[in-house]
Amino acid sequence: MRNSKINLRSFMKIQRKICSSYIFLLLVSSLMISSFLGAEPLLPGDVLKMKDVTEAKISPNEDWIAYTVSFTRDANDEPGKNYSEFYLISTKSKEIKPLITGQARITSISWSPDGSAIAYISEGENKKNQVWTISVDGGTPKQISRSKTKVRSYRWHPSGKKIAFIAEAPKTPKEEKLKEKGYGFIYFEENLKHRNIYLIDLENNEDGIGEQLTEGATSWDFVFSPDGKTIAAALSPENLIDHSYMFKKIYLIDVQSKSKRKLSDNPGKLGNFMFNSAQTHLVYTAALEQKDHQISQVYVIPVVGGEATNLTPPNFMGHVNWAGWKDDKTVVYMSNEGVWTTLRTVGIDGGNRNVILNSKENGIIFDEPDFTDNLKHFALVGSSPKIPGEVFYWDGANKFERMTNVNPWLDEKNLGEQKIINYTSRDGAQIEGILIYPAEYQTGTSYPLVVTVHGGPESNYVNGWLTNYSRPGQVLAGEGYAVFYPNYRSSTGYGLEYAAVGYGDPAGKEFDDIADGIDYLIEQGIADKNRVGLGGGSYGGYASGWFATYYTKYVKAVCMFVGVSDLISRRGTTDIPYEELYVHSEKKLEEMWDISLKRSPLYYAHQSKTATLIFGGADDPRVHPTQSLELFRRMKMNDHPAVRLVQYPGEEHGNKEQPGKIDVLYRILDWYDWYVKDARPLDGPMPPLDISDKYGLDFLEPEQDQEMTTSD
Repeated sequence: MRNSKINLRSFMKIQRKICSSYIFLLLVSSLMISSFLGAEPLLPGDVLKMKDVTEAKISPNEDWIAYTVSFTRDANDEPGKNYSEFYLISTKSKEIKPLITGQARITSISWSPDGSAIAYISEGENKKNQVWTISVDGGTPKQISRSKTKVRSYRWHPSGKKIAFIAEAPKTPKEEKLKEKGYGFIYFEENLKHRNIYLIDLENNEDGIGEQLTEGATSWDFVFSPDGKTIAAALSPENLIDHSYMFKKIYLIDVQSKSKRKLSDNPGKLGNFMFNSAQTHLVYTAALEQKDHQISQVYVIPVVGGEATNLTPPNFMGHVNWAGWKDDKTVVYMSNEGVWTTLRTVGIDGGNRNVILNSKENGIIFDEPDFTDNLKHFALVGSSPKIPGEVFYWDGANKFERMTNVNPWLDEKNLGEQKIINYTSRDGAQIEGILIYPAEYQTGTSYPLVVTVHGGPESNYVNGWLTNYSRPGQVLAGEGYAVFYPNYRSSTGYGLEYAAVGYGDPAGKEFDDIADGIDYLIEQGIADKNRVGLGGGSYGGYASGWFATYYTKYVKAVCMFVGVSDLISRRGTTDIPYEELYVHSEKKLEEMWDISLKRSPLYYAHQSKTATLIFGGADDPRVHPTQSLELFRRMKMNDHPAVRLVQYPGEEHGNKEQPGKIDVLYRILDWYDWYVKDARPLDGPMPPLDISDKYGLDFLEPEQDQEMTTSD
């Protein structure tokens, strides 16, 4: 009996300990859950205050990374593009040195060859972008160029004693006088001024204009040879954006004599290019054929001339978008492969292609790299599903390190989980996309769905940060939406065959893939079939118009941003007619009137049962504002009860100034909430037209304003 009592006491003691431990664990778990549930989702205002690293360049001695941080202006600031600040960060200690901060606009940073200074582009004395330099030790910036027209780009001469830049030739005194007198007429696509290359000697720079090196052609990009005696330049016959897409070839220009020699004969789009250190070869990226709608291949060509060698694997399931040199015999190139980015190396004679960096392994989607000799030290701008643009350092082997945290407050936000999904289209094709789940997602519950369609269609979604003013994915997730980003056929990153599906067949299989993605998410129980919205810009705006009309049964509301509604009139009003012909339509309009008409959302406007918000820049040269007006007018003339058109003065193909960005963000959210989440009837009231109370403006009360006017 004695032993039994002792055993019973021991047993009770153990039980109390177990209960205490259990209660403790329950309390901790409860606190953790409460903490998580108490975390605030991403709010619209957070999107507008978010900062984004846009450039990262490593110093020649690998000790410092120069980088820029971009952010939207405050609602009460004067209208303008994003501000962009300029910093240095130590690769060893992570010490940060601000160089230029505040209301600055710094772009295109570049280290001098000796690492003593950094050049950049910012507004000059004449209110036009110019080249500036600043010492790495700080101090007063120095304006280098004083071009009468804005500087588009620049390069350091290898000696570090000169800088070359591209700018448009200025108007003649006579042209200026005629304009002043009211005779400055527009001669459409005639009397164009070329973009020329100018060379400034930094030790003898009196006028800031320098010596003109090119004439008779427009320069879009250029690089110096290592000895500085030759320039490789991308030239086209005219200064038209269409020419920059379709008619650029690489020429070699002798800096002293200014003579030029054509080097490449690429049949379509041209990307970047670079000399090797021995100056024997040039590497460049380009399309495989004229009809390819995006850069996809990497080539090397002897500098003396001859045939280019394609180093891209046949049937490569990706798109190459940048190339450089590891050494004289080895090329390094970057590509999008599905929703990931990779860096590979390959010898100039072909052979094995080695993956040296893969975002699928480290979870960071990276942009074009900047590195020291022999790929020893890298600076990259990277993002992930939970990280907008930040600076990353890579030692070329094992150490891959995040260097900055420009949005520390973001760590406390409750973000929706982002996953890659795959589904089968109606004709058996495998389609990939990205899904952001609602922030408080519960398995077995169906949620309102918003589909966000990328533009181009020569583009794709990668598994990085996917939230901005026109596609507020994480904000929607915080409000209880699932958000779907489909890489429909015609997207890049999946090989040329996949990308060419829409060639001569607009709004065919490519948009069927999007519809099939909606069906898939409904079948999976994630999406509520009665609460689906869709939106996108440019070609994504075309998809929005298509789903508002032809596929109206799929969606309750669309947000159509700078979108196409009429393929016939679009071909006569866009600023890229040859690009549209060669890489999209395949045939001239006269040979495809019928399909152009029947693949236009306008043709089906009369049957729309979808609430349609149409918006875009009033000065858009790419997708003319009349595309928006045509669809609006046809819907209104067919008594559509829920269509609205909003246009932004001064904006072009996408909003760059903060008033338009702020309005687009809140207007999209209102439209989806009204018709998708709340499922309001199409024939009822529309969302409020005036949403200025959400902008964050510091307005005076009308009475105070009147009072002030009177007292003055």
